[in-house]
Amino acid sequence: MSFLTLTHIKKSFGPVHVVHDFNMAIEKGEFISFLGPSGCGKTTILRMVAGFETPTAGTITINGRDQSALKPNQRNIGMVFQAYALFPNMTVFDNVAFGLKIAGAGKEEIGKRVKEMLGLINLDHLADRYPYQMSGGQQQRVALARALAPKPQVLLLDEPLSALDAKIRVSLREEIRLIQQQLGITTVFVTHDQEEALSISDRIVIMNAGRADQIGTPFEIYNRPATRFVASFVGTLNLIEAKVLDPAANRVTIGDQGVTLKERLGPVQAGDTVSLALRPEAGSIAEGAKGDTALTGPVVSTNFLGSVIRTRISVGDSPISFDMFNSPGLVPPAIGDTVTLRFTAGDLLIVRD
Repeated sequence: MSFLTLTHIKKSFGPVHVVHDFNMAIEKGEFISFLGPSGCGKTTILRMVAGFETPTAGTITINGRDQSALKPNQRNIGMVFQAYALFPNMTVFDNVAFGLKIAGAGKEEIGKRVKEMLGLINLDHLADRYPYQMSGGQQQRVALARALAPKPQVLLLDEPLSALDAKIRVSLREEIRLIQQQLGITTVFVTHDQEEALSISDRIVIMNAGRADQIGTPFEIYNRPATRFVASFVGTLNLIEAKVLDPAANRVTIGDQGVTLKERLGPVQAGDTVSLALRPEAGSIAEGAKGDTALTGPVVSTNFLGSVIRTRISVGDSPISFDMFNSPGLVPPAIGDTVTLRFTAGDLLIVRD
């Protein structure tokens, strides 16, 4: 039996439907990320789990217990917000101890648990400081420790890293994942940053206009997008329009160049248009590059991105980008050069609406 289940969850604000018939079963100890653009419903689902919003329809259960009639403080849930929400007049120690005091824990128990939590986030030497005396990353660690101190059943993280600079975000997300694995706590993480979701999640929910377009592992989401939205939202992707040449043989044309797909075309006819997806890292123009499929065209742009150089060629009406790993001896093709991009047919995915 799943630990956290959301069954036929709907949420409307007046005539506006924010979440449409959402279903998900989350196992104990899983790290789940909700990923999507602003207004897609991901934070609303998180708030319904926390009890800050009431579903218009559907049920939420934790460890087999229906949460519908429970107030937020009765659900044994820890929550970390985008804004640190620390009490400015309390020390780090008192901030972490707050939930324990509310729960009626004894002084000795509080001291032991706070010490344990501050050790977990490596801030035990700052117990007597106030929030204004700490960096943003340190404050967010304290907020995490405060949420974990009462030993919640579920940890909810609402874009907790969005206010931090890039390097601190990377280190803190890794720290959050490590702590989550150490404690084995079921965690739901909301973000609009795809790199965050891909790097630390067991599974990802791609939200689109109040619906889950796809639920899967980071590998599945990235390599096998289920819809056009997922394909375009996660990672950098070439979306290529192709004409069906021979449906039975899975043959299509991109520009004037024929390609045989590995994936079945399905119920289409010759002359129909289909959308294909190709990741920039899938192809290579290196001499002797392996691949059973090739597209040739002139280079129209090159962009230096640090570790990679992204080059774009034109094939018919489809601009196609591909990545080359940067190295001191690399000479990227010049604009106007004609190059051949080689890749395997399995890398060319059919994108269905």
